[in-house]
Amino acid sequence: MAKVNETENSTINLISNGTEITGDIKSEGDIRIDGTLIGNLSTKGKVVIGNTGKVKGEVVCKNSEVCGEVDGKINVSQLLTLKISSRINGDIITEKLSIEPGARFTGNCNMAEDNEKQEPKSPSKQPFAKKEAPEEE
Repeated sequence: MAKVNETENSTINLISNGTEITGDIKSEGDIRIDGTLIGNLSTKGKVVIGNTGKVKGEVVCKNSEVCGEVDGKINVSQLLTLKISSRINGDIITEKLSIEPGARFTGNCNMAEDNEKQEPKSPSKQPFAKKEAPEEE
């Protein structure tokens, strides 16, 4: 059974340039889109949207690299990379985001805010309190 799992995880699905698919796609493996997808895409792997790739719908995946166009919400559990030629029109939810200069993004971005809110508050309050107390004495 281990061989079956390895095969599933290394599977790469390709929607080539000139191909248009209308409907939702669910996959266990990686997907590369160089054509057009009108519908939602959900995978446990990586999604690569090539320079000629277009997606009109929601994308849910583990990692993603976008060079083409996305018109819809993108939900990436780990790293989303927007390349120079990428055009995003929709909301982004991700843990980590990398944007190259020249990439275009219109929408809202939601990242892990809980850790960011806690870290700046604690250090910024404590140093001021410690500095003021010794100066007054």
